[in-house]
Amino acid sequence: MVTLTKRKDYLAANAGRRAPMPGFVLLMRPRADGDPTVRIGYTVTKKIGNAVIRNRFKRRLRALAAELLPTAGVHGADHVLIARAGGIERDFSALRDELAKALRKVGR
Repeated sequence: MVTLTKRKDYLAANAGRRAPMPGFVLLMRPRADGDPTVRIGYTVTKKIGNAVIRNRFKRRLRALAAELLPTAGVHGADHVLIARAGGIERDFSALRDELAKALRKVGR
């Protein structure tokens, strides 16, 4: 798994498939470059809270991605997790179930 760092990759993922969930929105776009690597990016805006809360949410998203993306992610695609305001209060197991559901939805 490789982390997205360039803005153009985030903008390109925005044109792909999306799966809105109560805690986050998952964006997925196949790259079609022949590389089977799963790439992931995270977005937590200042609307979510102060820096401590945003960083906590990013750590939760990273843990979810590390757990589920290697097996359930779409190989050769970029994934972006966008945090939603109610997601920080959600239970980690609920977020895990939502991510699994979102990956199934965009992987069809």
